[in-house]
Amino acid sequence: MAFEATKREWSEIYAFFKLLCDGKIALGTPDSKMDETFWPIAMIQREEHDGTRRYYVEDENIRIINEKGEQLIPREDFGTVATLILNTIKGAKEDDIESPEEVEAFLDTVAIFDLEARTEDRTDFSIAFWHAEAPLSGINVRSRLTSMNPLLDGGRTANLKFEQTGAKFSTPTVNKINALPESADEVLERMVMIERLGGVLKYSDVADRVFRCNLLMIDLHFPRLLAEMLRIMYIDDITRVSELTEVIKKLNPLKIKDELINKHGFYEFKMKQFLLTLALGMRPAKIYSGIDSAVEGIILITGKGELLCYHKHEKETFENFLFNNTRFEKGPVEKDKYGFLERENGLYYFKLNAKIGLLKR
Repeated sequence: MAFEATKREWSEIYAFFKLLCDGKIALGTPDSKMDETFWPIAMIQREEHDGTRRYYVEDENIRIINEKGEQLIPREDFGTVATLILNTIKGAKEDDIESPEEVEAFLDTVAIFDLEARTEDRTDFSIAFWHAEAPLSGINVRSRLTSMNPLLDGGRTANLKFEQTGAKFSTPTVNKINALPESADEVLERMVMIERLGGVLKYSDVADRVFRCNLLMIDLHFPRLLAEMLRIMYIDDITRVSELTEVIKKLNPLKIKDELINKHGFYEFKMKQFLLTLALGMRPAKIYSGIDSAVEGIILITGKGELLCYHKHEKETFENFLFNNTRFEKGPVEKDKYGFLERENGLYYFKLNAKIGLLKR
């Protein structure tokens, strides 16, 4: 009986099967193109419902080893099924896709029951590059064939607070501002109304204590920088991280010297550092101590179905890719609890939510 899975789930198993067939992967360039450098793949480790599986890449076969024994499957079979999955994803209009009969039969043959691997460390699988005894690299799959999970999506824990200064608002005025109807631009409309009535939104703090400390690990002034980028995103309708950084360089909210901005690239450096930290595991609600998580790299599935690898051992390329291919996004207002004037200790605050994702092109 056929089953359904999302494009994101199918994308993960597509990448897994294609890697086993190819036995190598191309490194990606900062502009999401395929580099001429390939890393050979010796083994992939993946978690299933019944434990750990290891898939060894041999000349003609994939040797699968688990607690119950081992199994040999021709490499080309994985390639054939990967192509079927890719064509199915591309041809589907809905996010939920029914499994093609041939794919389902192959999944039964290789005893794969979870399209998304069961892990708690956010890795989709781990790869031993070059030789089978090499240290494993935890990999996270990102697919431009479907919607992607954000790099930064902390919900209400990723809110930054702005104190409402300038004019003092009466309770009826605050209620009027907060009562603006729901719309795609409701947060901006409230910000504009506050300004029109003489109010000023001045950065105050990070709403969540853990997220505040995590941001301070990047730089003691980084929360203020992030808050200014959020404000500009709404006011000027600029979402790409690289474009926002150019605006920040001109505004210079941290009031640092021109030499540090233009010769040392301070603002670019801090944003790249932050983005790489997010890609390698920082989360708003989890204490970050500067130690990377199990995720050491990502595999990007392009719109054509190509696989590109970005790894922390190629740090400069990874950072530049993230800097050129990320944008700020707007989370749900009610769910993430931001975009309203809220009274706290006699003062009014307005929260903006930090959410960053990869561009889908």
